[in-house]
Amino acid sequence: MEIFNNLMHGFSVAFALDNLMWAVFGVFMGNLIGVLPGMGVLAAISILLPLTYTMTPTAALVMLSGIYYGSQYGGGITSIMLNLPGTASHAVACLDGNPLARNGKAGSALFMLMFSSFCGASVGILAMILFSPMLVDVAFKFGPAEYFSMMMLGLLAGATLAKGSAIKGVAMVVVGLLLGVVGTDVNTGTMRFHFGVLELSDGLQIVALAMGLFGVADFLKNINRIGGDSKVTSAKVSLKSMRPEAGDIKQSRGALVRGTAIGAAFGILPGTGPTIASFISYATEKKVAREPRRFGRGAIEGIAGPEAATSASTQTSFIPTMSLGIPGDPVMALMLGALIIHGIQPGPQMMIEHADMFWGLIASFWVGNVLLLLLNLPLIGMWVRLLTVPFRYLFPAALFFVCVGVYSTNNNLFDVGMVTLFGAAGYALIRLRFEPAPLLLGFVLGPMVEENFRRALLLSRGELSIFVSRPISLGFILACVALIALLATSAMRQRKAREAVQRAESAA
Repeated sequence: MEIFNNLMHGFSVAFALDNLMWAVFGVFMGNLIGVLPGMGVLAAISILLPLTYTMTPTAALVMLSGIYYGSQYGGGITSIMLNLPGTASHAVACLDGNPLARNGKAGSALFMLMFSSFCGASVGILAMILFSPMLVDVAFKFGPAEYFSMMMLGLLAGATLAKGSAIKGVAMVVVGLLLGVVGTDVNTGTMRFHFGVLELSDGLQIVALAMGLFGVADFLKNINRIGGDSKVTSAKVSLKSMRPEAGDIKQSRGALVRGTAIGAAFGILPGTGPTIASFISYATEKKVAREPRRFGRGAIEGIAGPEAATSASTQTSFIPTMSLGIPGDPVMALMLGALIIHGIQPGPQMMIEHADMFWGLIASFWVGNVLLLLLNLPLIGMWVRLLTVPFRYLFPAALFFVCVGVYSTNNNLFDVGMVTLFGAAGYALIRLRFEPAPLLLGFVLGPMVEENFRRALLLSRGELSIFVSRPISLGFILACVALIALLATSAMRQRKAREAVQRAESAA
């Protein structure tokens, strides 16, 4: 009954005029970003982050969240119509979505995309409602030692955000930690790592870092991309053509249930996210199918399962971020940064201290997903036409908004210079196959890790045993040790695999 009352209160917050307006704006922008290939959700949230400075924390989080899950809807449209995934989590949708479109069934494929996304998101929201309040019981047992251990686990989990080498992921987290301590120490007033530059006395701006690493770096990565290489499928899409064909729903019921369950489970785990969930869902459907040969040639289950998994995972990924302060993917790391900008500390006590924002956000998820259905059905023709926007117009415009956005935060050209520097650094990291996402996570969590470490040692009078003498902290420390062992094992396996490939090539 208490949960129901909280949810009703959340809907009253979500339907407040300003929150509703920003929800509409967020899901519309997210949809647009998902439709346009190359405009990643990370870059988009980074560009729009300065907008949140003048907004209430609830409105800011509602808008940024709408961009995130709105892009999941839009990315599937690109996959089906262009055979080009707008987001990484929709790469699987290309396998069966595009063959369906080429066979004249684009309407059915798009309907299943939206229907399964809505179902998966709804179950993901229910999971968030049920699981998040369970952490309230342990909220008051968290002290500085527990927060430090938990954040260390988050940093180590952040290393798994990197594709490829786990060592590179850890290295990026360490670089982020170092960047996070630039500026004036809050305890002693000493300026650290400023190199004589007075503008660095207040530390690096998260907006400049995020925009540079994702917005400008993304522009530099795609600067030589030639628009028009991919053709939009000639299938005509209208509201009438989007009616499901006979047997589509019945054929996809099992895939919807399995995909939703997989997505909800993987969204809760830090470091997994919707991309892994969608691939595992597709592999599961192919395993359980009576005719596996249909997959890759236009199987409707190949859209239903992965899309439900993607949407469910997108919603449940808010659970570790909001309830524990541990972001599950790079977008959640940016969400964490947005909360910190507004002076809100994510963690188990967030549901108590900021109940209006927490339950208002959950209610806004349902409002946003209904808005996405209402937007996509009549505007599907417009989304398809937008797929032909040339990159030579899209990315310079995005770069202009990056510069305007970062300048507007402090009215300081120094921040624009920092964006340029971080953009060049981000592009270099991408070329060297270093993922910038763990760096951002280290930057966001770094100051909090340092502060809680100091507070814990002050309370224990310098005794490090405080981190293992308290049960919850000990649990997080043991999880850290297990994760380090897992990362080390993964690194050794990758090294052996490379050596085996080199031996095979030399023998040939």
